[in-house]
Amino acid sequence: MTHTFVYEIELFMRSLFLAANSQIMDSIFDHIHERRITDSQKWQKYEGKDILPMWVADMDFKSPEPVLQALHDRIDHGIFGYARPEPSTVEAILEMLERNYDWQVKEEWLVWLPGLVVGLNITSRAFTEPGDNILTNTPIYPPFILGPRFQNRSVTKAKMVLDGNKWVIDWDAMETAVDENTKIFLFCNPYNPCARVFERDELERVEVFCERHDLIICSDEIHCELLLDGRKHMPIATLSEATAQRSLTLIAPSKTYNLAGLGCSLAIIPNDDLRRRFASAARGIMAEVNNLGYAACEAAYRHGGPWLDELQTYLAGNRDLIQSFIQEHIPEIGLYEHQATYLSWMDISKLELKDPVAHFESHGIGLTDGAFFDSPSHVRLNFGCPQSTLQEGLNRMKTAVEALR
Repeated sequence: MTHTFVYEIELFMRSLFLAANSQIMDSIFDHIHERRITDSQKWQKYEGKDILPMWVADMDFKSPEPVLQALHDRIDHGIFGYARPEPSTVEAILEMLERNYDWQVKEEWLVWLPGLVVGLNITSRAFTEPGDNILTNTPIYPPFILGPRFQNRSVTKAKMVLDGNKWVIDWDAMETAVDENTKIFLFCNPYNPCARVFERDELERVEVFCERHDLIICSDEIHCELLLDGRKHMPIATLSEATAQRSLTLIAPSKTYNLAGLGCSLAIIPNDDLRRRFASAARGIMAEVNNLGYAACEAAYRHGGPWLDELQTYLAGNRDLIQSFIQEHIPEIGLYEHQATYLSWMDISKLELKDPVAHFESHGIGLTDGAFFDSPSHVRLNFGCPQSTLQEGLNRMKTAVEALR
């Protein structure tokens, strides 16, 4: 069976699903976009195979129309020399931060980055020396562990624990992990992969811990707009002036507006000395943000609000579909309270698989291996896709689990 024929069958089956579920036909996010013929890492991974890619964290949705129009306008100009952000781009960032978080950020605090992973690596290089330790929680987005190691720095891990079905910081583990050589706490909020939005009292406890141990806080807040059920994000740097002065906050429009391939991110560093050290560590090794990245960033933060409102509602529906489907059809898989992101963290320990990803791939679905997050008993599923695609992926997961019964 050819690749093209397989995909045509998938399109037909999804159209039947949508026809049978007309109540979800209103959303722009129901449309299926062919990505197999593009430069998509997500889809190229399984080129020529009947495997639905639900692994790497980008969505199968078009970016907002105002962003697409801004990109068309920039392309129509036709000249793409070395770029710097225009004043209107900076203004859009500052207005977004004040509007969403009541955070009055100054332009000079902004350091533009070609990606947040770059920021994690530069942070490790800038504020530690060989022999110093960097503290983080696990399970965690892999660059939190790999970034310091790429800079020949040690990583100390404090495992998260469950409070009911909600992941929380284990403060005993944090106190055990930290020592006099620990210089940085790499923090993630909203938390990837555990889909937590930390509440104010939890953030205040992070604040006190880092002050007591004199730690720089590098807070990855890239998913800060992907909150579900009306939750509100609080940047940790807004807790107090003292915390702002020991913090680097990493943000980007990439996850929220599906712009990862345009490489435009930001570090917000209020402390002058930390900002100088960060810039010095990046000098000569960090690529610049490109023209289209700046244009898309400004348009997203200025005009992406209505699109984002609909996206959050749609993602909440997809999350609910996962919860109900797993509970009814494959209860062997464990789920947790899911407050943010489009990334579902799944406990597959009861399946006792030596190679979970290979097993699910053999049944037509590509997931992310929890071992990369320091938790081999889990897999991560990306549900930033049309609901019909998600339904097909869940059906394939069911078949994979049924094969083990």
